[in-house]
Amino acid sequence: MTEYGFTVGPTEARDGDVFSAPGGLLDLLGVAAVVLDVEGRITLWSPEAERLFGYSAADALGQNAEDLLVEPEHAPQVREWFQRVLDGEPWAGGFPIRCKNGTVCQAEFRNVPLKDIEGRIYALGIATDQTQLREVETGLALTAPLFYHSPIGLAVFDTELRYRLINPALEKFHGTPAAECVGLRPADVLPFMDTAPIEAALRHVLDTGQPMLDQLTSSTTPYDPDPEREHAWSTSYYRLQDTRGRVIGVAAAVIDDTERHQAAVEAARARRRLATLADAGARIGSTLDMERTARDLADIAVADLADVAAVDVLDVIFTGVDPAVPDTGQGAAFRPLAVAARPPSDAVRAADPVGEAAVYAADRLVTECVTTGRPVLVPQLTADTLRRLGTDPDSATLARAGAHSYLAVPLTAHGVVLGALSLLRVGNPRPFDAEDRAFACELADRAAICIDNGRWYRHERDTALALQRSLLPQRATHRPGLEIATRYRPADDASGIGGDWFDVLPLPEGRTALVIGDVMGSGINAAATMGQLRTATRTLAQLDLSPCQVLHHLDRLSAELDGSSFVTCSYVICEPATGHCRIATAGHLPPVLAHPDGRAETVEMDPGAPLGLGDSEYTARDFTLDPGSRLVLYTDGLVETRGDAIDTRIQVLLGLLTGHRPLEETCDHLLEHLRHPGARDDIALLVAERDGAAG
Repeated sequence: MTEYGFTVGPTEARDGDVFSAPGGLLDLLGVAAVVLDVEGRITLWSPEAERLFGYSAADALGQNAEDLLVEPEHAPQVREWFQRVLDGEPWAGGFPIRCKNGTVCQAEFRNVPLKDIEGRIYALGIATDQTQLREVETGLALTAPLFYHSPIGLAVFDTELRYRLINPALEKFHGTPAAECVGLRPADVLPFMDTAPIEAALRHVLDTGQPMLDQLTSSTTPYDPDPEREHAWSTSYYRLQDTRGRVIGVAAAVIDDTERHQAAVEAARARRRLATLADAGARIGSTLDMERTARDLADIAVADLADVAAVDVLDVIFTGVDPAVPDTGQGAAFRPLAVAARPPSDAVRAADPVGEAAVYAADRLVTECVTTGRPVLVPQLTADTLRRLGTDPDSATLARAGAHSYLAVPLTAHGVVLGALSLLRVGNPRPFDAEDRAFACELADRAAICIDNGRWYRHERDTALALQRSLLPQRATHRPGLEIATRYRPADDASGIGGDWFDVLPLPEGRTALVIGDVMGSGINAAATMGQLRTATRTLAQLDLSPCQVLHHLDRLSAELDGSSFVTCSYVICEPATGHCRIATAGHLPPVLAHPDGRAETVEMDPGAPLGLGDSEYTARDFTLDPGSRLVLYTDGLVETRGDAIDTRIQVLLGLLTGHRPLEETCDHLLEHLRHPGARDDIALLVAERDGAAG
C-alpha cells in the first residue's frame, strides 16, 4: 500500500529490470513498519505489524500508540525516546509491546524521523520479534566462525556455478586467494584437476535438490611441497534455498581425505597381497615341474605386482651339480623358464626365449641379483639401467614399450641361489618400492623351494630313467619267423619310473622267449630290482626251462631280493615254425591276440600270484599264433587310469588293434590313444607277429 509518498511491502523484480530479485532475510525476520505523527497517533500500520502484534490496520490506525501498545510502567521512557526521534535523533533498541491477545512481545525497533513534502514530522519504527532476531544473530555468530575457521574446505556457488564464498581452508587447498576465485567457475580455479565431474555434480544437485555425499576425486595440489603427490578429496554437495524456497546456489564441503584414503588403499592392497600369497601357496606348490612352477610364479606376479614378469634359472641346475655361481665377472649361463605380461605388452619381445639357455653378461641386472644373492631395485630406469636389462635392441624395445621401473629378487632355497624373478612396470605409473621388494621376495622364496624340489625331482627322474634305459634291450632282437616291435615310455611323474621291462630271448631249436614284467614301486630301487630280475630271467632262459618253472624261480628270487616288492610278469615260449605258444603269468594282465582278419581277443588264463611271495605255483596255457597274427604284451601303465574300469580300457585296446598297420606304427598308435598326458606310471609294450612264410 502507498501513503505519504513511500511504498511498503515486497515487490518482485520484473524481467528486464536492472534490479535483482529480493533476498529472503527480511522475510525470515518478519520486519514490521509503523509510522506515528507528532501526537503519537498511528498513521501507518503494515501487514507485517498486524502479523507481529495481532492488531489489524482498522484496530491500529488513528490510535495513540502509547495507549494501544505500551504497558503503563514503560510509558514515561517511551515518551522520552519518541520525543528524541521527533527532534531528529534516531533511536534503536528493544522493549515490550502489548499484543492484541494480551501477551507481551519483546520487539526490536529501529526508529528514525521522517518528513513529508509539506514539512510535517513523523516517526518511522521498523520492528521485528527480538527473540527471532537474537536467534538469527546467534546463528550468524556461530556460522561465520564455523565457515571461516573450519578445517573443512567450504564454498558457495551461485546458480551459474560461479564461486561466491570460499573459506580459508578451501583457499589453501586451491592454492589461490579467495578474492581471485569469486565469480569464476571451477575449471578456471582448478587447472590441475579434471573439473568436468565436479561441475556435473554441482549441476545435478542444483537441478534435482538431491545431495551428493562423499564424492571422491584425486589430484595434485599447489599447497603440497611435493607437487607430484596425489591427494584424495572427499566432497559433499548441498543445494541452497532461501526462505521462499527459491534456489540460490550450491554449497560444497571439501575434506582432504588423503591419509584415510591412502590407508584404505594400503589396507586393500595388503588384503589383495594376502590373497595373492594364499593363491601362490595353492598354485605354486601343486607340481614338481619346474617349468610349470615358473609359469605360475610369473602369472601370479603380473596379477598384483608387475606388468611384466620373467623367471630365469641358472642352467647349471639342470645338471644336478651345486648351482652356486661365483662372481667371476664373466657372466653366467641362464635358462629362461617363463615370461608373462598383463595386460599384453611389447616389452615381452625383449625377453630371452623361454627354454633356450643363454649366457647373460656380468653387468646385467638379473646377473647381479643372482651372483650377489640380493634383490636389485631400480625405481626409475635410466638409459644406463635400461641397457643393463639386456642387449641394445632389447633396451630400445623396452624404452618404446614404456618400461620405467625394475625389480629383481633371487630365487633362493636352502641357502642356494637358483635364479631370479625379474619384474617390470610399464603401464602402472607407480615405481617399485621397498614394500614391493618385500612382497616379491616372499613370492620368490615360496617358488624357490618348489623349484628346488623340482630340481631334485628331475635329477632323480633322470637318474632312474637312465638306469631303466640302460637295463632294457637297446633294440628288439631279430628272431627267425617273428617280427618284433617294442616301446618303453617313462612316467611323466618321476615317482612312476623304474619298474617296467620287456625282453626277447633266444632259445634252442629256433624258439623265442618273450617276457614282459612290472616291478611294483618306483624310482631307482624299482629299476635296480627290475635289472636283477631281467638278468635272472635271461639266465633261467638259457636252462631251457618251462614258463612255469621260470616264474617259480623268479618268485623265490623276488622274495629274497626285497620282501616288500611284488612283481607281475608274463613269460611266453613261441615256436615260430608251428605257431605253438606256451604262456604262464604271475599276476600280470592278459596278453592280446590280434588276428589277420581284424579280430582281437585276450588270452584267457589263470593269472597266478605276483612274484615275491616265495613259494607260488603257476599254470601254463597253450595257444597258437597263426601266420600274420600278433601277440601283444603290455604293462598296466598302458590301460590303467583312475577313472575307468580296467576291463573297459582293455576293450579299448582290443578296438585299437583292428585293422592291420605295420608293427612300428601299431605301437605308436596304441601309445597315442591309450597313454594320457601326465601319466603316473611307465609303460612297456612288446608286439610280436608271426611271419606268414613261417608256416
